[in-house]
Amino acid sequence: MRKYNFRDVDMLMASKAVANSLKNNQTELIIARTNWTPEYISELETKIDDAINNYLGLDKKKDLRDATQSVGAIMNPAKRDLAFLKTQIEADFGEDAVSVLKVLGYDKYLTKVQKGDQESVIEMLYTFKKGMTEDLKSTIVLHGTNAILIERILDYTDRLKEANVTQELLKETTKEISQEALLAFNSIYNEIVGICKIASSYYQFDKIKKEQFTFSKVISNMKSSKNVKKIIVNHQDEQ
Repeated sequence: MRKYNFRDVDMLMASKAVANSLKNNQTELIIARTNWTPEYISELETKIDDAINNYLGLDKKKDLRDATQSVGAIMNPAKRDLAFLKTQIEADFGEDAVSVLKVLGYDKYLTKVQKGDQESVIEMLYTFKKGMTEDLKSTIVLHGTNAILIERILDYTDRLKEANVTQELLKETTKEISQEALLAFNSIYNEIVGICKIASSYYQFDKIKKEQFTFSKVISNMKSSKNVKKIIVNHQDEQ
């Protein structure tokens, strides 16, 4: 759970601004806090930059989407080729087609495969690979089926299994990264708010500097600055 009500990007950018103000006023503020040394400020800036580089703007689900697309890219042609081969086996083997299809897993998995069940496609492909002996393959090919079709189905097995494992791992990794990011963001926010509380009190009679250490004011000023830039850009575009 976030300890702040701002967008992550705004919180981190404001934190950078506060850290910069701390650096600019370090000579004065060292009187208030002896641990606000140049080394401490440098470490704080690094901590914020690392959070920005590692989490902010990083589409944590992009890899997961890519992996899911990879699974889909394999599943769809696999389903098509399995159905096409089934049609040929039924046409070529007549009454014997039932036993051939059973050896290849059609009887057990085909219904769920046709519904797009990912695990069933994987299980059927492994059953297919195990059942497709060289003798059976030769027999099917002799009846007229192109060997390329069979090899293509066999090739889907390892590709889909690997893509599926990647997908499942990324599902867990995405959750872990989100939690890791949240901990990092909350830690930074807590530290910055603590700095603001002390520094704003120190500058209670200096309005300008106090605002530099009033977190909500820093956020507000950032948004105002963005709005001014938008107005300027829009005005320039109209000219």
